[in-house]
Amino acid sequence: MAVEVILPRVDMDMATGKISKWHHKDGDKVAKGAALFEIETDKAAMEIDAPADGILRNIVVTEGGTAAVGSAVAWIYAEGEAVTAAAPAAAAQVTNAATPTAAATAAPVASTTTLNGEAPRATPLARRLARQAGLSIAAITGSGPRGRITAADVRSTEEAKPAAAPAPAATPDPVQKLYAPGSFEVIPVDGMRRTIAARLTESKQTVPHFYLSVTCTLTTLMATRERLNAAAPKGADGQPLWKLSINDFIIKAMALALQKVPNANVTWAGDSILQHKSSDVGVAVAVEGGLFTPVIRNAEGKTLTTISTEMKELAAKARARKLVPSEYQGGTTAISNLGMYGIEQFTAIINPPQATILAVGAAVDRFIPVKGQPVLASQMNCTLSCDHRAVDGAVGAEFLQAFGQLIEEPLLMLA
Repeated sequence: MAVEVILPRVDMDMATGKISKWHHKDGDKVAKGAALFEIETDKAAMEIDAPADGILRNIVVTEGGTAAVGSAVAWIYAEGEAVTAAAPAAAAQVTNAATPTAAATAAPVASTTTLNGEAPRATPLARRLARQAGLSIAAITGSGPRGRITAADVRSTEEAKPAAAPAPAATPDPVQKLYAPGSFEVIPVDGMRRTIAARLTESKQTVPHFYLSVTCTLTTLMATRERLNAAAPKGADGQPLWKLSINDFIIKAMALALQKVPNANVTWAGDSILQHKSSDVGVAVAVEGGLFTPVIRNAEGKTLTTISTEMKELAAKARARKLVPSEYQGGTTAISNLGMYGIEQFTAIINPPQATILAVGAAVDRFIPVKGQPVLASQMNCTLSCDHRAVDGAVGAEFLQAFGQLIEEPLLMLA
């Protein structure tokens, strides 16, 4: 009996999924566990494996199409098994931007019984063409031997269909009307950008933000980083086994500061506040068209080299859109670092339900007074955004003070 290929839920908030790629086409032989298709969510592209061995048939959601979670998007038949199973009614929920007739093709051999209860005879190619055209095999008159339906019969029936009415002219967008035609390019908003827009708009409108800033002197941290990197052992390829970045120290300092000030290690839960035991630090990673925030779990208990390795791996997966939900969901705080772009100071928007996010600027050389004399030092501005519903000003200040102490004396991170 044919096995349904179900569109699974790969994200907590997911109600529908978009199939961005099929690794096999209708009629291909597939093996259980092999990558079958990819789902595109607002966070990542997830590969979905084949649930059984057999022949892939009746793909009802093509690349670019969407379907409800839990609905069947194709079937896998045993070799030699007759393709007679009809798609369930749930497939009618399928929408497909690339193929407007996808809902019609959701029942690949629906209504395949004739008045005498027997399925009409048709060639495999004819059945495939009928599915693609959204035609019922039972409604086609066969011209082959014993009334068998051929590909030519399907094409003739399709050509005889009345032409679809032209789509009404689109009403010009009110924003587009402000600009001269041809002076801009329209870029469709994808799922990731829609989610970013919705969540951050909601955050800025509903979360009472306040901001605290601190300037950290990096002289000791830079020297410590240089010594640790110089002491890194070499691997089999002759390359150092680690290369710590300033961001690795920032992640560790954030995690330890949350442990020192547990009242800041919280998330807002509506009618309650969750105070967390571990420090799970999210780090914003810019990708084409948006950003991801993978999370370093239990960062307070990890070494700088472990944090560095994990962060490199997560950033690479984020840029390839291969993160799984467990790698980006949750988190008790977050870091947004724009220092590599030369931005000296900025504020970041909180990502609910988290209650804090740290905006990190570039390291800048400045003269500072030391024992009455000007000394050139590298300094970094950090601005903490706080949700005043969960974190009060004094708590935020205490947390940022603890963070600054750890950054300026990094050996405390190793104590």
